[in-house]
Amino acid sequence: MAADPETPYHPDPEDLLRIPVDLFASKKLPGLSPGDLGFADSSDHLLFVLRKSSSSLRFLLDPSGVPLFSISRLHNGMWELHKGDVGKRKELVLTVKRTSNRFSKTELDVSFAGESSSQQRLVIKGCPFQKSCTIYSQDSIVAQTSLMYKLRQIYVGRSKFRLTIFPGSIDHSLVVAMVAVFLRGRN
Repeated sequence: MAADPETPYHPDPEDLLRIPVDLFASKKLPGLSPGDLGFADSSDHLLFVLRKSSSSLRFLLDPSGVPLFSISRLHNGMWELHKGDVGKRKELVLTVKRTSNRFSKTELDVSFAGESSSQQRLVIKGCPFQKSCTIYSQDSIVAQTSLMYKLRQIYVGRSKFRLTIFPGSIDHSLVVAMVAVFLRGRN
């Protein structure tokens, strides 16, 4: 049976669960305030915004400006991630602790809050200066970031990078929040 060119293609939702998702991060996406970092899909639709509130507090917002997570830097390389606005002291989602901090490599240990917290632990390894990291869950890769390389490019700019989220059970907004913590992981 020939496909009708007038009928739009709708992929099977089961197939979408097995396809990695690329998000593109930049401070120069349309609709961003100065200092914001935006995460967009391949069609340049803004999906998440990372907004700095103070030196120790950041918010991950949806495109309409509603806080999804608040990221608080504590002390000695520790962070807490709360649902929504931290001022309302909503549910603690996870804590992040820096376990290694060398010049070219940072390693973070992610612990989820709640009853199932002992079951799932994540490790983030990489180099914040190169905006390059990999998020591991035991022996599998959850997500990975890399700079945007182009052919015949001698100097690779650090203003744009790609976040590839592999299929799994972790919410995309949570992965973006963990990458935000990683980018501040050396402080």
